[in-house]
Amino acid sequence: MAGSSWRQFKAILRKDLVMELRTHEMITSMGLYAILTMVVYQIALTEAGEALDVRLVMPGLIWVAFIFMSLLGLNRSFVHEKDQGCIDALLLSPVDRPVIFFAKSAGNLLFLLVVELLSLPVFAFLFLQGREGITNPIWLLGVVMFAASVGISGVGTLLATMTVNTTGKDILLAVVFVPLMYPLLRAAVGATFAAIIGGPGSVETFWAWMTWIAGFDVIMLLIAFGLYEFVIGA
Repeated sequence: MAGSSWRQFKAILRKDLVMELRTHEMITSMGLYAILTMVVYQIALTEAGEALDVRLVMPGLIWVAFIFMSLLGLNRSFVHEKDQGCIDALLLSPVDRPVIFFAKSAGNLLFLLVVELLSLPVFAFLFLQGREGITNPIWLLGVVMFAASVGISGVGTLLATMTVNTTGKDILLAVVFVPLMYPLLRAAVGATFAAIIGGPGSVETFWAWMTWIAGFDVIMLLIAFGLYEFVIGA
């Protein structure tokens, strides 16, 4: 049974990856959104000049961009599935519903991480030139990005599945997604701030925030896992 579920998981994930490699729709749209958002940030902060240490606001700017970028990607992924009848085909096939959830979440996580990794150098180029860089180990930033992205993709997959068949799905997804993401967003900003600013006690603060992120991921993923069979079949 476990072997069958693993094969189903790989088949669904492979299908999503192949489709994206052919069209580049999600990564392109999410990447362009992230870059345009950074340009708007840069224009808005130009007048502050050297009077403002951009590192103080950079964590918040990063995660606001990532949250709304993920909204765009989640919505596009499920609208594409619905338009081509892929969701109906999955429901008619002998595939366990939790396998669909994990495969779709894994695909969304991979796409989100790719765009995040491509966006950070652009962000550093626009905002950190001529300023003091990150003093803590850079891998701390990678840890918080991965952990927060797990929660975003897991909860986002559940909510996108719920709203894909509704009228005004774009707005409805944002309305339910952003409030649920607030605890994760707050912890991710705090952990990113500790990783970027550094200083005495910053590593301890970082791991304290990471505890919040890990707790959010575990609780919300278990809830999403339990509800997905009812949501996708509705």
